[in-house]
Amino acid sequence: MSDAASEAVEGISPSIDYVEFQARPEFRELKRRLRRFVFPLAAAFLAWFLLFVVLGAFAHDFMARPLLGMNVGIWFGLSQFVTTFAITTAYVMYTNRRIDPIAESLRAELETMVPRAEGGTS
Repeated sequence: MSDAASEAVEGISPSIDYVEFQARPEFRELKRRLRRFVFPLAAAFLAWFLLFVVLGAFAHDFMARPLLGMNVGIWFGLSQFVTTFAITTAYVMYTNRRIDPIAESLRAELETMVPRAEGGTS
């Protein structure tokens, strides 16, 4: 008797071949969409943050200039918070629209591949 059949006989559901599942076009598309959004946005934010740090370290006169009642350095620092919230909002909107539908369908498919044991809870 094969291992999968003996596991099924003993009441243990057979395992899923996750490597094979990850090779599927739907899963690869999910990863591609996520990476195309996350990596460029992370790189842009990192560059923006490093600009703030470099200007703070080497452009003291510029960062100390008054602008609308505060200095430029304070405005740059506050804009980091605004940028963080904007990126978070954009990420949530993007994933709700482009990532979650694919992820939910893949998850549902995985859940049907291995039926839950009788009396089991999630």
